Amino acid sequence: MARLERPDRRLRFELKALALVASGAVPGALLRWQLVEQLGPQIGGARGANLLANLAGCLLLGFLSGPLPYRSPLMLLLGIGFCGSLTTFSGWILDLASLQQQGQGLGGLALLLTSLGLGLLAALGGRACSRRLFGGRKPQI
Repeated sequence: MARLERPDRRLRFELKALALVASGAVPGALLRWQLVEQLGPQIGGARGANLLANLAGCLLLGFLSGPLPYRSPLMLLLGIGFCGSLTTFSGWILDLASLQQQGQGLGGLALLLTSLGLGLLAALGGRACSRRLFGGRKPQI
């Protein structure tokens, strides 16, 4: 009987993790969509909104990477779920490819370097904030 309980317990854990990721993914996707719809026209269209979404995701992931264990509920909800659907590698690459196809290779290079540079700074800044706030210790979750 004990052998049957163990897979059941594992399945419940996985379903809980899936629910947390899905619960974070919906608001992340909605925020990304609204950034493109509402702010896009003011900040350079979808490319500007994508950059903003990716930088916000880098900042939050950097913050979460500081004190939290990898599979904590907060990391599943915000890190993997919310940031996973807020940010998009494929959209960023599509923006770069589109610029290249339009003969704007310099614009694509600028977007590439800006995204990488600011994304790294945002992630490092988020991590530094997290460590300063929590003092390098693991918070109670």
